[in-house]
Amino acid sequence: MQTFQTFIVEATNRPGELARVTDAIAQRGINIEAWSLGYGTHGALAFVGRDEKGIKSALTADGITYKEVPCLTIWLEDKPGAVAKASKLLSDAGVNIEFFAPVEYKTDRRATIAIGVDKLDVARTALSDQLVEWMIPEPAMAGSATS
Repeated sequence: MQTFQTFIVEATNRPGELARVTDAIAQRGINIEAWSLGYGTHGALAFVGRDEKGIKSALTADGITYKEVPCLTIWLEDKPGAVAKASKLLSDAGVNIEFFAPVEYKTDRRATIAIGVDKLDVARTALSDQLVEWMIPEPAMAGSATS
């Protein structure tokens, strides 16, 4: 089963932070999918992309500190309790969730969810019935570095 890395950057929650960090990647012509979350004065930015080596290089060259987190993908039904059930399975297995985001929605009321975790093999075992293959689209749609 394919895995990929999520790159997480801690950021100040202020105008321009997402633009500053994504520009470092865009300047190198790298497509990404990006998520951003702000809470109070703090925030976090998360990226996935096919060119993981290029993302690392871009962030490092611009002096941007980041954390790499391995991801797996699962399917979840669009119904109450689906997220709670999956996250409880991981919690019971002692797995910490670092990243949790939908990456694809299906017409059968299922979503593909990318989950970044601290214990990838343990997470795979805990969620073995829900694992699904997913590849980062190219070109990426959301947060694309193309003009």
